[in-house]
Amino acid sequence: MKIKQLTLTDIEHAGRKKTTRREDFLTSMDAIIPWETWIEMIRPHYPSGKRGRPVRGIETMLRMYLLQVWFNLSDVGVEDAIYDSYAMRTFMRIDFYNEQVPDATTLLKFRHLLEEHKIGEQIFADLKNRLDNAGLLMHGGTVVDATIIHAPGSTKNAKGKRDEEMHQVKKGNQWYFGMKVHVGVDAGSGYVHTITGTAANEHDSQQISALIRRDDEVVYGDSGYPGAAEQEKIKTDKEFSKIEFRINKKPSCLKIKDCYKGIGKNMNRFNILFACANLVMCLRANCSLAPIGG
Repeated sequence: MKIKQLTLTDIEHAGRKKTTRREDFLTSMDAIIPWETWIEMIRPHYPSGKRGRPVRGIETMLRMYLLQVWFNLSDVGVEDAIYDSYAMRTFMRIDFYNEQVPDATTLLKFRHLLEEHKIGEQIFADLKNRLDNAGLLMHGGTVVDATIIHAPGSTKNAKGKRDEEMHQVKKGNQWYFGMKVHVGVDAGSGYVHTITGTAANEHDSQQISALIRRDDEVVYGDSGYPGAAEQEKIKTDKEFSKIEFRINKKPSCLKIKDCYKGIGKNMNRFNILFACANLVMCLRANCSLAPIGG
């Protein structure tokens, strides 16, 4: 068994009487994430290292990517942050006597691999199944909403064009350029059970049939979902046509910053982000992800 050599920083931190909220968060997430399952999702697509330079371990790269998503950091920014933060370095399980933090280019390639093989969707689906099997999803009701993700509108880039997958939309008296993330939330528990992504100019109501569940009895939405019950996909569906739609006249619109070019790349990030948000809710409620009867 290999024993980690303690550094002066390790000894100094061990003597503290208080831990930071970041440390508590990372320790809790480290304990609840199903690492083995998520790693095995990535393994079939990951380089073996038999050719070219040796590759970093999947778990190391996944931990680094999660830090990037959680703290909204660039590839270079998360590399620097891990060197600066003892809590992040501990979460990464990096021992500077034996290895260094993966560089930004290595993280970029890893992120592209996750995006290409839709690993984010798989991770979100895995966690949704775990919540369901543990009896934490109540079913029967869904809250739907949409969030505008702002994308840079500048044409000062190599192609001289704005992102072709993003579009403009007017909300109130203001114009936005970007995409939308559409969310279906379990009304009984607050866990997110479904997310989709579209260009910003797609009306919220067009995604409602993709966000609700066949065992829903009631759906709640804001003024972005007028006439939801009259949509063809709802009226002609045996289960959906029985749902009661309770639509509030008050509008709701959040706007946050886009990170990557293209809807697919951003949806990989948001799938993982919402999966981890569900984990945080699970932790705060002191719930177990163990299957019922398991």
